[in-house]
Amino acid sequence: MKNRFGIDWSTVQGTNFWRRPAIDRRVFFKHAGAAVAGSFFLPGRSLETIAKGQSSPIGTAKNVIFVMMSGGPSHADTFDLKEGAWTLAAMEPTSYGDIRWPRGLFPTLAGQMDSIALVRSAKAWALVHGIMQTWVQIGRNPLSGLSKIAPHIGSVVARELGDPTAIMPAFVSLNTGSGPGQGYLEPTTAPFYVSPGGNGLGNTTSPIGATGFDRRYGLLLELDAETRAEAAIGAAVKEMEQFNLTARSLMYNTAVDSVFKFDAAERARYGTTGLGNACITARNLLRGKLGARFIQITTGGWDMHTGIYTGTALNPTNAASTGRTFDLALGTLIADLKSDGLLDETLILCMGEFGRTVGAPNSGAGRDHFMTQAVMMAGARIKGGRVIGKTDAQGNGLVEPGWSLQREIRPEDLEATLYSALGIDWTKVYHDDPLNRGFSLVPTNQSEQYAPVHELWA
Repeated sequence: MKNRFGIDWSTVQGTNFWRRPAIDRRVFFKHAGAAVAGSFFLPGRSLETIAKGQSSPIGTAKNVIFVMMSGGPSHADTFDLKEGAWTLAAMEPTSYGDIRWPRGLFPTLAGQMDSIALVRSAKAWALVHGIMQTWVQIGRNPLSGLSKIAPHIGSVVARELGDPTAIMPAFVSLNTGSGPGQGYLEPTTAPFYVSPGGNGLGNTTSPIGATGFDRRYGLLLELDAETRAEAAIGAAVKEMEQFNLTARSLMYNTAVDSVFKFDAAERARYGTTGLGNACITARNLLRGKLGARFIQITTGGWDMHTGIYTGTALNPTNAASTGRTFDLALGTLIADLKSDGLLDETLILCMGEFGRTVGAPNSGAGRDHFMTQAVMMAGARIKGGRVIGKTDAQGNGLVEPGWSLQREIRPEDLEATLYSALGIDWTKVYHDDPLNRGFSLVPTNQSEQYAPVHELWA
């Protein structure tokens, strides 16, 4: 299916739209290798799926905003507040029903507690940044065999729910230029990387203007017509043509401009930060309904081994600290989506790769890596103002899992929860993988059985 610009997203390759493919040695050997590799690459093979069990997805969400808090936030100072001699008075620990919350650090989010649920029985698998950052994004062990072809969760969502007639790709990744990609899935499911600043989408205008650009582009199409018709060259020429068409659809496009352009006053509402700009863009993408279904926002600054309560870490008196920056951007995003009526159809999930050591801070007045962690969620009609799971007084060990499987909640369970919220059968298995082993959306070859945390809606 083609969109109104004549573009078929299913044939588009790449992530940054201005980085087109090139017919060089790398591309030649790629296509030559594909021809030798066998039937997986043949165009006639269709996607096959089977369900390995009965599942009942919740299906309350149309979209997901996944906030990757890189570095590992201290759960005991944020989403699973534990008070002790280290707790600053400026943290203003406040009770909202069953939730004890650092109001001084997160004042904007405090105003949205009726929409927020906290998962406090979450636990990481490892304490290495790179491994766990990949783990939570692909929903499986990145050191396992199938992980080598594993797609990002967002790419799975793009395959399942992406609209080939849409202007924007289904998977948009904000404030990072790299990370897990589409794995073995189609290029159209790849993350579309953008770091928005409010001045529009970069590289979408030409010094000679739209008319002059279209005149030159038309000439290019005429000159390349014979090359495109030569089937023996392979798929690379067609890929490049489609890539150019896709890029053109984002140029001089008022709908795209309305997403990526916002003024200083709007930036100030969200904190005038990179995270704030990403949250504005995420909101605008959902408002514009241009096709984005999975939006990832990457935000760093959570690796706090020293000085956690001073400077730019979790200092509640410093509006520029990581905690206060996060609060203003996410709290305002939730409020705006609620006002627009979009929150009920959008699942927001905020988490890091692991938690931080509990009790008294370390000798550097910071906190080190720790398996126990906590997750903040909102939207998609989950029950707000509540907590799933309970840890002990220091945030060290699990006291109450708070869900059906009666154990810690792992990244794979959160992956299943995300799929279920979107109406995707988390038990589905793809049978088009190059290893011919069957690719489960949620892994089945690890040590646990995984399931969605449907208690969030109960």
